[in-house]
Amino acid sequence: MRRLAPLAFLLLALPPVHAQDLRTDLDRLADTLEPKVIDWRRDIHEHPELGNREFRTSALVAAHLKALGYEVRTGVAHTGVIGVLRGGLPGPVVALRADMDALPVTEEVDVPFASKVRATYAGKETGVMHACGHDTHVAMLMGAAEALVAVRDRLPGTVKLLFQPAEEGPPPGEEGGAVLMLKEGAFDDPVPDAVFGIHIGASLETGQLGYRPGPLLAATDVLRITVKGRQTHGASPWNGVDPIVVASQIVLSLQTIVSRQMNITREPVVLTIGGIDGGIRFNIIPDKVEMIGTIRTFDEGMRDDIHRRVKLMAESIAMASGASAEVSVEKTYAVTINNPELTERMLPTLKRVAGEANVILSSKVTGGEDFSFYAQRAPGLFVFLGGTPKGSDMKQIGFNHSPRFKIEESAMKLGVRTLLNLTVDYLEKR
Repeated sequence: MRRLAPLAFLLLALPPVHAQDLRTDLDRLADTLEPKVIDWRRDIHEHPELGNREFRTSALVAAHLKALGYEVRTGVAHTGVIGVLRGGLPGPVVALRADMDALPVTEEVDVPFASKVRATYAGKETGVMHACGHDTHVAMLMGAAEALVAVRDRLPGTVKLLFQPAEEGPPPGEEGGAVLMLKEGAFDDPVPDAVFGIHIGASLETGQLGYRPGPLLAATDVLRITVKGRQTHGASPWNGVDPIVVASQIVLSLQTIVSRQMNITREPVVLTIGGIDGGIRFNIIPDKVEMIGTIRTFDEGMRDDIHRRVKLMAESIAMASGASAEVSVEKTYAVTINNPELTERMLPTLKRVAGEANVILSSKVTGGEDFSFYAQRAPGLFVFLGGTPKGSDMKQIGFNHSPRFKIEESAMKLGVRTLLNLTVDYLEKR
């Protein structure tokens, strides 16, 4: 891994900006900054931090922005960093967002900068890995920040950078993420007129950008079901009430809500049980079983309807077996909606930056994003950036959240150029 040079030296190393075409200058700066962006990414990747604990990452970001001359605010939503750059010309305000947190995943990628970090998550020891590309998001926005400073006098407006913690969700019992960023003034003074975000992923090839007007990513909910029975000896189940059997019936029956009760021609719906915990010994029927899962929807009416059906079904099945079920559904992320007018307006920018053939109309994605909350407060556009080498066998790659998730670092230059050109095009065409 290359050592990072002092910031002051690196700033001086940037070539002076003389050309009249602002976009040509920014593309040239993106080329020049590429080695630094890669270094930042590798450094952050090797030192990942879980949500609300991004102390090292936020310190790196804050030091960089302060050295560049940004107005910097730290400690937002625990570890968030906000940087404001006021251009030399009057104009609107653009916000750019990057998420900083890693995941409780043990890395299996064989690279020199692989994570060896261990931490405790939900009471269990685990590896920590940037298995969703947030390390690249931070590095790309740091690169864009430096390029924007170089053309500051010609910027017709203000740029607000949001380095956000806990996009994957805060630890249990804590607030965090975009909701807390907004609560603590992320969109205040100055108020953004538009907000842009980029997410790297394995489903697109390097050089490609994905977009979709309207609903792009699903609303996400956390489902918890506790089935209470009556403990007894495993050899005589008739003397108790077996919550494991009841829980099994509930899991299977819940799938019929999606397949038989929801109109999935209207919008996609996903209901997944991701964990079951009950029992401690082979010959003891336990008192209770706890289940956790997720619900993904794109329509608020369907969202509320499926919540009602899950509760009714779980409680009814349990009651029929002499058990009981306690059901709770926590709404976490809203639907991520790309403002249609903003998307149409910025589509020529995406095509110019990546080439028309490389700009892909994405399908709806049942993953969730708390970028959705920014897009509720200002017109938003969230873009997918390809990170998989061209010609890869998609059946063999590690997708986001996999311990084998690996991105092609050359993809980040397009990400930097996309952030820069979206910013300038919006500011100039306002």
